[in-house]
Order: sequence, then structure tokens, then C-alpha cells
Amino acid sequence: MAARVGRGGVWKEETGRRAPAISGHVTEKMAVFPWHSRNRNYKAELASCRLEAVPLEFGDYHPLKPITVTESKTKKVSRKGSTSSTYSSSSSSMVDPLSSVLDGTDPLSMFAATTDPVAVTAAMDSSRKKRDRDDNSIVGSDFEPWASKRGEILARYTTTEKLSINLFMGSEKGRAGATTSAMSEKVRTRLEELDDFEEGSQKELLNLTQQDYVNRIEELNQSLKDAWASDQKVKALKIVIQCSKLLSDTSVIQFYPSKFVLITDILDTFGKLVYERIFSMCVDNRSVLPDHFSPENVNDTAKETCLNWFFKIASIRELIPRFYVETSILKCNKFLSKTGISECLPRLTCMIRGIGDPLVSVYARAYLCRVGMEVAPHLKESLNKNFFDFLLTFKQIHGDTVQNQLVIQGVELPSYLPLYSPAMDWIFQCISYHAPEALLTEMMERCKKLGNNALLLNSVMSAFRAEFIATRSMDFIGMIKECDESGFPKHLLFRSLGLNLALADPPEGDRLQILNEAWKVITKLKNPQDYVNCAEVWVEYTCKHFTKREVNTVLADVIKHMTPDRAFEDSYPQLQSIIKKVIAHFHDFSVLFSVEKFLPFLDMFQKESVRVEVCKCIMEVFIKQQQEPTKDPVILNALLHICKTMHDSVNALTLEDEKRMLAHLINGFIKMVSFGRDFEQQLSFYVEARSMFCNLEPVLVQLIHSVNRLAMETRKVMRGNHSRKTAAFVRACVAYCFITIPSLVGIFTRLNLYLHSGQVALANQCLSQADALFKAAISLVPEVPKMINIDGKMRPSESFLLEFLCNFFSTLLIVPDHPEYGVLFLVRELLNVIQDYTWEDHSDDKIRIYTCVLHLLAAMSQETYLYHIDKVDSNDSLYGGDAKFLAENNKLCETVMAQILEHLKMLAKDEALKRQSLLGLSFFNSILAHGDLRNNRLNQLSVNLWHLAQRHGCADTRTMVKTLEYIKKQSKQPDMGHLTELALRLPLQTRT
Repeated sequence: MAARVGRGGVWKEETGRRAPAISGHVTEKMAVFPWHSRNRNYKAELASCRLEAVPLEFGDYHPLKPITVTESKTKKVSRKGSTSSTYSSSSSSMVDPLSSVLDGTDPLSMFAATTDPVAVTAAMDSSRKKRDRDDNSIVGSDFEPWASKRGEILARYTTTEKLSINLFMGSEKGRAGATTSAMSEKVRTRLEELDDFEEGSQKELLNLTQQDYVNRIEELNQSLKDAWASDQKVKALKIVIQCSKLLSDTSVIQFYPSKFVLITDILDTFGKLVYERIFSMCVDNRSVLPDHFSPENVNDTAKETCLNWFFKIASIRELIPRFYVETSILKCNKFLSKTGISECLPRLTCMIRGIGDPLVSVYARAYLCRVGMEVAPHLKESLNKNFFDFLLTFKQIHGDTVQNQLVIQGVELPSYLPLYSPAMDWIFQCISYHAPEALLTEMMERCKKLGNNALLLNSVMSAFRAEFIATRSMDFIGMIKECDESGFPKHLLFRSLGLNLALADPPEGDRLQILNEAWKVITKLKNPQDYVNCAEVWVEYTCKHFTKREVNTVLADVIKHMTPDRAFEDSYPQLQSIIKKVIAHFHDFSVLFSVEKFLPFLDMFQKESVRVEVCKCIMEVFIKQQQEPTKDPVILNALLHICKTMHDSVNALTLEDEKRMLAHLINGFIKMVSFGRDFEQQLSFYVEARSMFCNLEPVLVQLIHSVNRLAMETRKVMRGNHSRKTAAFVRACVAYCFITIPSLVGIFTRLNLYLHSGQVALANQCLSQADALFKAAISLVPEVPKMINIDGKMRPSESFLLEFLCNFFSTLLIVPDHPEYGVLFLVRELLNVIQDYTWEDHSDDKIRIYTCVLHLLAAMSQETYLYHIDKVDSNDSLYGGDAKFLAENNKLCETVMAQILEHLKMLAKDEALKRQSLLGLSFFNSILAHGDLRNNRLNQLSVNLWHLAQRHGCADTRTMVKTLEYIKKQSKQPDMGHLTELALRLPLQTRT
């Protein structure tokens, strides 16, 4: 039993050492009204507050069943010559006001139906165009769109050489603003403008950097939109033509794929503008095109305009701009005939045969396939024709013309061939989409028959379905072996194969042979960048299908290749990818960290920012995948090292968000460490963690909470076996918290942890340690600043201090007095601190705290306290209702009351009448709840407070009425009859 002060006799010994008064500012002379706490029977009060059980016949009722509502409708007409009629209807389900939205009859649509039909037509036109685009795009989500490839192409194909743009500028005659009376004159004028454009002066922008070139192309795109918006259609066409001509220029050949992306963006814009223009001509007030319109639904004006655009484009003399511009408006054939698109695609495919440069030709085919997939993905014949035409001209790539061009530009063949990849990959993707196995097999056989087919083989593996490639992995390896190494490196082919095998599994019997064949080639690579690009891909295949032994071999080989000359410094992204793939497949971290070369692999990340990112990735996977707590020393040592790396990266410049992220990951690790009932080992781990992570406050807070839980768990496990060893261990836990808390920065974090740790110490009968923690919290209260930082904003601290102190008072109720410090020594010390604290001038929080103290002291005067801690004797047991203890308690209550009344008096002088009314009513309620109103002076004080609350008309009438009703109800309880007389003395103020 942890009794400190015995009954009776010990109290007499302590009478000569009274605790000091609250402070020098508070004297007993201010106590005008004596305090008498009323006796409380907590069990009886609890029983009276319980709800009365009422039997309920459920029947068919259930709270989750739909409610049946009977809807009655009455219609009365009282006009001359008419009759009145009444009808009613009953519905069997609940009427839902939102249900009308589901059938499309929402109020906004009904309102819009009554508005201007032109506006309605415009809205329907906009939505129809969207639906039309969606309906035509019947490719599924498994088809990778061109937009996803665009950014990669622009980033990959760059140049440092100077670029040029040829601008063909026409003369000023025949501008779009010229007015002519006859339609034939207008047409003739526009044709002359095009002729003038073809024969006009040529202006060349030279010595452009890549960024200048991109900016100029973007300016042309905006000029196209501006010209169209200002109704200068011919000017818009000129811009598109001159941009298309740029695609015939291969003077800086390494930049051609990026140039193609930029120019086709402009062509796409032009095609969209023309289509929407013609579509808008099909809509008027009388007719609207259906979702799937046919040429018969298109009016003559729209058809004539559409034909006019095709005629203008047909007059373009040069092949390449004529092909690109017509392809960009291919979708407009829908306005002319049902078979327009299917007839144009073969013709455009044949037009490409006239392009001599194989690189320009293959990108033209890629654009045609791209537009074809958008407007008519079901027409596969033209796609297949493009592919087979390309195979027929594939030998041109190795011809003399191309070789001479490469010599002039100083470009090697291994650098030239990858320029074809974006176009070829796209063509192959379009053809292979939902293609039958027979077609894919035929295409592969056709590629196999061609010599120097490494480029084709790479595109096949990039575009075909991964399952198709994986099932034929050994066939592809055989084809890769037969390829000529000089033109297209074999390691790139193995990389493409590895990408497919990461997505689909090869036959189980071939898996090891596939890895051996691939790694024979990869491990021989001398260039570290080429090596790591391949190894990055094949690591995933190894992790997916083999054990830690094979993974360890691969990691060792990577370390061997990347360590010389610190080659790893140029390959951090690839090395990071390798780590992510390894930890993604090894969910058992005991197996992962038993891989011998895993930690040495981490040592290659010498750059701190990269190393921290890798450590964060590992910890995120650990927190996500680790289901059970662990005490595995291999895991603990490795993760402590990783967490230490993250912690040591924190400095004065580290952002708060980054600190929070690191602390979250470290805390996640700490929570997953458990040594079971080996509590001493658990505490040793927390001690080591504190020394390692001392710069992250959230981690220290987590450690303190963990130690407190450990102390409580020890108490629970050792219940009934409270040995000296257990007590010593609990004291060690409390000492850990007491030592750690001062190192924290947050003032309220320290206060709350002192309180929590003191509660844990008290629960474990460590009374001296609890006193020390509570006294530390009391001594910290004067340091609370007026403003504190909450989520980056400065806020007043008084509300947080009030919340803390209320919690503290609830704990002090059960803290037994120390025999050497006098009666209620902790309460007195805390009141002294509260009295000396500098409060805001217009704040009532100090008085609210005093009111809470009054509640505490009233609870302390009870014979039996409301709650206790097991095996801890509180003051109700120590003093047993001793008269001198109650006298000390009452004197303290009177002193606190004097402070409250003095503040109420001061509010009257400051004319803060609203605050005075609220505090007066609050104090009245406190006396009503805790005071013995049979005492005449206390009874009179409550009446005075009631009048004060209503004196200036500031009280809430509803609150006063409910309070009075409560008093009358309580007066009917046993031993509460004196409240009847009190109720008669409490009038309600009337307002006129």
C-alpha cells in the first residue's frame, strides 16, 4: 500500500507546517463569503441520470428500412363555370427530392429549356462535339496515347547545334480584310493569295538555339489561333503550310523527332479548328446534328465549305505540306461521304511513297497512323499497308544516300538508327493493337527475313503485347544473337526484351536460360551507362523469378561495374530504380537484409540528398509491408543505420515538411519494434534510439509515449508480482521521460508530457517520481508565451493553457499529499503560479481556471472521491474526512472565491457588462453544483449572482429559464428540498 500520510495522528504532526498562501497578492481578508461544499453521492447521481428503459414493439420497423410516405395531393379550382376536384395518391417508397437528377429532369435543365433557343443550341453544340469526339475514339484505355509519348520524345531528342526556320512571306496584296462583291472574286482573290504565298519572298531565321526554335514554333501556333479567331483563314492556312515544310528539313538530324512533335501540334490545332468550323455550320435554330451523323444530315453550305478546304489544300504544290495538311483535316471527310475516310487513307499512304528520305517518310507514316487511329481505328488495312510499305523501303536506311548524309553531318549509324524508334514504335503499336496472333506472327517473320533488322526487332519488342513477346522469349534471343552489332547495339535489344519480361512471365522452363543469355551480354558492357541501363531492367526480372542468391549475384555485378572511377555518381536515377525494384519484391525484410550485397549497394549513394531519398523509399516499404512487430537483430541494425542516415541529414535549412516526413518514417519503425516481455531490452532500444534521433522532436515525443506504454504494460503483466526489480524498472522508465522531456522545444508538448508521465508514474505507485514530474510541469507554466506558433500561424496561448490546467486539476484530485510539504501542496503551488502569470487584459481565462479550482476543491472535500488509482491512497483515504483538512480546504475555496468576486467587481468598473453577466451565471452554476446552499451566506451569494447575471439585460433568457427549471427539478430529489426556497428567490427578468 502506497500510503504517505496516516489518518489522524500524522495529520496532527503536520498541523504545525501549513503550506504557504496562494501568493502575497491573495489574502484571507478578501474571503467575504464562507465556502461549504455539499456532500455528493456519486453513485446515486449517476443512477438518476441514466435513461429510463422503455419497452418498444418493433414489429416491421427497422431504422434502416425505407420510410413509407403517403403523399396527398389536393387540387381545387374555384372559378366560375368550373368544378372543384380533389384527389389523393399514396406512394410505397420515400419521395427523394434528388431522384429526378437520375432521370435527367433536374430543375436547372427544365429552366434552361425555357430560355433562348439559340443559347440552348450553343450548349447542345458544345456537348455534342465532345460526345462526337468520344464516340470516334473507340480505342480502349489499354492503348497508350500519343500524348504520353510526346514529353519523352522532346526530352530525349535534343541538340546543341544551331537551327534555322524558313519563312515564306507573301506580299501585302489581297489581305483577308479586302472586300469584294461577287463570290467568284472572293475565291479568286484567295487563290491569288495562296499563289503569292507559294511564289513570295523567302525569309530564313538562322542560328537559333533549340529553345529559340521551340519558342518560335509556339509563336506560330499562337499566330494560327489568332488568325483563325480574327477570320483570317488564308493566313492560318499559310502558317500551317510553312510549318509543314519544316518537316522536309533534316539538316540537324538528331533534332528531327522533336521537330516532328512540335510541328504536328500545330497541324492538330489546325485540323480541330477546321472541323469545328464546319460542324458549327451544320447547326441552326431548326436542326441539330445527331450524335452519329451521316453526310445526309449535313447542309449544303457546310459541304461546300468542306470541299473548299480540300480544294485549297490540293492546290499546294509541294508533296510534304500537301500530305500533312490534308491528313490533319482527314476527319472532315465525314461531312462529305460515308466512305470518304476509307478512300482517303490508301491514297495518302501511296503519297508517302514519293518521299525519298526514309526518316521523313517513316514519320509521315507515323502521323497518318496516328490520325487514322483517332478518326477511324477500325480501318486496319491502311495501317498494315503502311507497315509493309515501310518494310519494302527499309533497305534505304543502309543505302549510299543516307550514309553520305550522315558523313556530312558527322553522325554515326548507332546514333542515327534510334531516331527512327518513336515513329516505328508508334506504327507497330497501332498495328498490333487488338491484332490477331496470326498477323503478329507474320509481321515478326517478315522482320526476321530482312538483313540488319535490329531496329525493326527493337520496335517489335517495344510495341507488341508483352505476353506475345514473353511466350517467344527464346526465339527473340535467337534473333538478337543474329543481329549485326555495328548498327544497333545488342544491349538495347536485351533491354527491350527485359521490359517485356517485367510485364509478362516467360515459360517457367526457359527462365534461367533467358537470364543467363541476357546477362552474358550485359556483363560484358564496358560503358557504365549502357551497363546500368540494362541492369536496371533485368533486376526486376531476377527479383520476380529467382531467389536472394541470384539477386545477390546481380547486385554484386552492378557494384563491380559501377564502383571504378566512381561511375555510380552519373547513374543515381538508375541505381535508385534498382533499389526500388528489389524492395518491391522482397517483403520479408529479414531476407532482404540477409542479401550480402544489399547494404554495400546502398553505400554507392554518396550524394546525401539521393541517399536520403533511397532511405525514405526503404522505410516507406517497410512500414507498408511489415505486418508484425519485429525484434530481428538483422532488421533492427540495418534499419537503425538507415534511420540514422535520414536523421543526420537534418540541418538548419531543412524544411518543416521534410522534418515531419522523416520523423513519420522513423516513428513508424520505432512502433514496429517489440521484444515481447523482455522489457529491459525494449527500454535499452529506446535509450539507443534517443541518442540517435535527438534532433527530431516528434521522434523524441514518440519515444516518451512508447516508454510510458512500456511502463503500463509492465504493470499489467506483473500484476500481483510487484517485485523490487519491476519497481526499479518502472522507475527507470519514469526517469527516461523526466530526462528526455526538457530537451523538447514545444512548451505545450513538454507540459502535456510531464502530466502524462506523471499519471503513468502515479499508476505504477512511483509517488516521488510523480511529484517530481508534476512540480516540473508547475514550474514550466510561467514560461508559456502569450502567442504560440500553430501550423505556421501565431495564435494566443491562453485557451491551450486553460485546457492543460483543467486536465491537470483532474489528476491532482487523486494525488496524495506529501508528508513533508503540507496540505494540498501541489494545488497551492499551482495557484501561486496562476496568480503570478501575466494574463491578457481583456481575458477571463484566469477566472475560469479559478472556477475549475473551486470544482477540484469541492471534489476533494468529499468523503469518497469520484475515482481512484489502484493501490494508491488518495487524500480521502489519508485524511478520512478530518475536520482540519476540510477547514484548510474551505479556506482555500474562500480565497479563490474572493478572487472571482473581485474580478466580477472590476468588470463592472470597466463596463464589460456582457462578460460580467456570463461569468456571474457561470459562478452561480458552480455554486449550485458544488456548494452547500443550506448555508445562508452561500445561499445569499447565489441569489446575488443570479441578479447580477440579469442586471443589465445581458443574460440569455432561454438559458436562465432552463437553469431555473433545473433547480425546481432538483428540489424534488432527496435532501434537496432547500432548493425550493431558492427557486422562489430567483426571479426571471421580463423584457418589454
